[in-house]
Amino acid sequence: MSEIIIAATPANGHVAPLLTVAADLVRRGHEVTFLTGTRFKERAEAVGAYFTALPEEADYDDRRMDLEFPERGQLPPGPVQLGFDVKHVFGDPVPAQYEALRRLLADVPATAVITDNLFLGALPLSLASGPDTRPITVSVGVSPPPPATGWGPEVHVDAQQHLEKLFESVGVSLPEFVLTSLITVPDHYLQLTVPGFEFPRDDLPSSFRFVGPLPSAPAGAFERPSWWKDLSDGRPVVVTTQGTFANVDLEELVVPTLRVLADSDLLVVAATARPGGVEDVRNLMGTVPGNARVADFIPFDLLLPHADLLVTNGGYGGVHTALRHGVPLVVGGVTEDKPLIAARVEWSGTGVNLATARPDDAALRSAVNTVLSTPSYRARARELREEIAGFDALESIAELVAARRG
Repeated sequence: MSEIIIAATPANGHVAPLLTVAADLVRRGHEVTFLTGTRFKERAEAVGAYFTALPEEADYDDRRMDLEFPERGQLPPGPVQLGFDVKHVFGDPVPAQYEALRRLLADVPATAVITDNLFLGALPLSLASGPDTRPITVSVGVSPPPPATGWGPEVHVDAQQHLEKLFESVGVSLPEFVLTSLITVPDHYLQLTVPGFEFPRDDLPSSFRFVGPLPSAPAGAFERPSWWKDLSDGRPVVVTTQGTFANVDLEELVVPTLRVLADSDLLVVAATARPGGVEDVRNLMGTVPGNARVADFIPFDLLLPHADLLVTNGGYGGVHTALRHGVPLVVGGVTEDKPLIAARVEWSGTGVNLATARPDDAALRSAVNTVLSTPSYRARARELREEIAGFDALESIAELVAARRG
């Protein structure tokens, strides 16, 4: 048995994958301490981990970003908003995150510290001393690796200077551009995808490995709705979702998908991924189309085996869940890392990139019809399904922990 610290940025898309890692390591007999936001305490303890809350200055609720970071909502999506996120959402917590890790390590003789790739407070741990005098550091790529080039000056200059001062305040220096450092500084960087979904590049360090996506968390006691039998009535099934983060306004993608496909011979399932989502859709649409089925929460591992297409705003986890089931995609998202993910969907041939979070009806209808009527999209998604089946992310992480223990 090893003692392991897992630390996650307090956002569901970062915490959920690392909870899957924590559950697996606990199952293997390791003792895991989970450091993240206070709202995830019960979920961390439910997988058998010990929970430690991030300090207040590093904690926030990603369900209300406009309240937590009022300036952010006033910025246009793209490089300007990304620069804000690098500086303030991920950068400003660095001193508090690092201090929390140091306090934990004073009490927990951990052999490994595992974090999501944007928990930047772990970088000083790697920079302050060599791996022989500290736990190994493992960064898990829950979002696409940043490109070698292509970031706007808002990120390159302003955010870099901001981050350099933060790192100097804790006694270390960033060796290079911060979004490059998050790959090159940890002892191990494990990207949760496969080569077939990533642009070829020759600038990645030897510590970088593809390990494939994580399996979804167990569905638990899910009661299938009365309409579940409709999934097998012979109609093509289109699933639409805006994931768990950028789903405040369901009129971006979910409601338009239900509306433009209302007269089609398709079964359209909207997974709103939020409490009260069914009622919200009804209030927005007035009358839900007869060929539509709407739910608050549906485990995708149960739903996607029935699907012929996923229409999504492009969260990394949701896209990979679709690909694990060989389901092609229509992707429309412009915030956070979603444009990077949509670009990979387009490049890999597994779907259509709408290049907007608010597609007009004609563009959305055309994209859905294109993917459903063009066999190559389904074929490529199935090829990636087979490639993904050759990887085991949990085993790769467990092997690193075991090697360190030895």
